[in-house]
Amino acid sequence: MRKTLGDPVADDLRYIVKAVVGEENFVDMTPNKSNNFCCGGGGGFLQAGFQEQRRAYGQTKANQILATKAEYCITPCHNCHAQVHDMSDVNDHAWETVHLWTLLNLSLGILGPNEREYLGKDLKEVDVFHPESAM
Repeated sequence: MRKTLGDPVADDLRYIVKAVVGEENFVDMTPNKSNNFCCGGGGGFLQAGFQEQRRAYGQTKANQILATKAEYCITPCHNCHAQVHDMSDVNDHAWETVHLWTLLNLSLGILGPNEREYLGKDLKEVDVFHPESAM
């Protein structure tokens, strides 16, 4: 998507993210949109078994994320999510990784307790109904 659909789609995604997390919480990467760096996990590389090579290539993206000093990195696809999450482990959990789909569902109040595995501690309990608290 990054190169194929270009900046108009990147702008649409930024609009959605800002609407969900608040514009004041949005931190863009440099470079961004069509010129953004690949995470290194796509095209089957994530499943190919070359973990050291994948992580070496992904370090460019990790350095880009680290430069933002953001607490979260929002990812749009499964491969990006798995790669960026893995890179946060390699970089001693310098950021939390969250899928855009997860944030959308969280903002709508429909994210189930079992769908919160990758949320940071600050978001794990957002809008979770606890039956014992209703008593």
